[in-house]
Amino acid sequence: QKFAALAIGAGVVVAGVYTSVFQVRGGERAIIFDRLYGVQDRVIGEGIHFRIPFLQEPVIFNIRRQPLDASATTGSKDLHKVIVSLKIVFEPDTDQLRQIYMKYGTDYAEIILPVIGNETLKAIVARYDAQELITRKEQFTSDIQQALSQRAADFDILVHDVAVVCFP
Repeated sequence: QKFAALAIGAGVVVAGVYTSVFQVRGGERAIIFDRLYGVQDRVIGEGIHFRIPFLQEPVIFNIRRQPLDASATTGSKDLHKVIVSLKIVFEPDTDQLRQIYMKYGTDYAEIILPVIGNETLKAIVARYDAQELITRKEQFTSDIQQALSQRAADFDILVHDVAVVCFP
C-alpha cells in the first residue's frame, strides 16, 4: 500500500512538472496567452521554458522563411486577360508576434498574403500592356516585389522574395 501511494505521488509530481514546461524549437518563437491577463508582451526564444499550468498557454510561431502561392486573373493595360501566379517567400516580424497573434491568429499568412498578393498583382499588371508583361518581365517582377513588400509590412510580414512562376 505504501508503494501504491508512493507511485501515485510520483505520478502526480511528474505530471505537474510535465504540464509546467514547454519547448520552443529552432526556427520557432512563442508568446504566452495568460487566461487572467491576456497575451503577454514578451517573445520567447528557443529552449525549454516554464509556464503556470492551466493559466498560461504557449502559442508557437514558425519564424522560418516560408513559401506561399498567390495568383490572380486580371486585365492588362490594353485589356488582355492575364493569369499570373506568384511564389512569395516570407516570414513574420518576430518583434511583432504579439500584434500578429492578436489581430490575425497563428494562420496569419493564409489570411493576409493571398489577399494582398491578389490586390498587388492586379494593380501592377494594370500598368503594363500584354507585350510589356513578356518583354519587361524582370521589371514587372521587381515592381511586384517592391509593392508586395511595402503592403505586407503594414501587416508585420517581411517579404524576402517574389517569383513569377506561371505567366502567359
